Amino acid sequence: MSFTLLSSPLQGFTDFRFRNAQNKYFGGIDTFYAPYIRLNGKMKVKSSYERDLLPEHNTTLEVIPQVITNDAEEFLFVAKYVQQFGYKELNWNLGCPYPMVTNRGMGSGLICDPNKIDAILQRAHSETDILVSMKMRMGYENSEEILHTFPILDKYPLKNIAIHARIGKQLYKGGVDLEAFQKCIDVAKHKLYYNGDITNVEQFKKMQERFPSIDHFMIGRGLIADPFLPSMIKNNTSEYPKNRWELFEAFHNEIYQQYDAALSGPTPIKMKMLGFWEYFSRSFSNPQKTYKKIKKATNPIRYQQAVKEILNSEKSI
Repeated sequence: MSFTLLSSPLQGFTDFRFRNAQNKYFGGIDTFYAPYIRLNGKMKVKSSYERDLLPEHNTTLEVIPQVITNDAEEFLFVAKYVQQFGYKELNWNLGCPYPMVTNRGMGSGLICDPNKIDAILQRAHSETDILVSMKMRMGYENSEEILHTFPILDKYPLKNIAIHARIGKQLYKGGVDLEAFQKCIDVAKHKLYYNGDITNVEQFKKMQERFPSIDHFMIGRGLIADPFLPSMIKNNTSEYPKNRWELFEAFHNEIYQQYDAALSGPTPIKMKMLGFWEYFSRSFSNPQKTYKKIKKATNPIRYQQAVKEILNSEKSI
């Protein structure tokens, strides 16, 4: 069965610079979701969100914008805002697990309130013509929460519901709940996408076998940890290309230069790249040693030297 691979958005990581470089050097992702737009009660979109969605920054990719909110007015504002750039779909984030979001009744903290979800979707479908899709967790406190939303969701012509098979309070700890995801398949009337812990080709195959009716799979942290993963899944191989580290080096240098130009001063670029290496290092032969080496690089020159040493070491293995 043919399948589609989607990039699950990660705030602070999967912006247009990362998306374009990943697509250029590795490929394999059919559709990217942009990190969410959050308004915080002000009907104004931050310039960083706008830069991420500008058509000139997304010329070769299919990108779907995302909003995180628990307010109908905010939802409508963002829907009309993204439509001006030619976007026809808006994804609504009911998946974010972080307390700073969930404590305010947003992200996975909203799943327990089907009435509010209903009110926002009702206005979204009556006051705009944008296509709405959902990104959800199973709930925040327990995996039954999502089941109570399905009778509401069934009332609307949603494009799909992408489900990360964890509850919000887990954050990213513990395993995915495949039994709970199966319950969603059993009762949902909408098309479901699977998301959660696809970190290698073997794991993808297991999910494909476990859920034969699912043909859309989202990759989140696994994509950052190993940007080769989508193309390896598509090519049904666990073998990396012979020029693996040269490709990774070119990819790394491109995003480094772009972030360095966009951020002011050595501290922001160090923190940005340290965040990436927390994931990148997982695909290296010695993850702890690799990450430690990056962490100890206190300035841009030492950072670049550390990267060079790490990659030379991998090439020699």
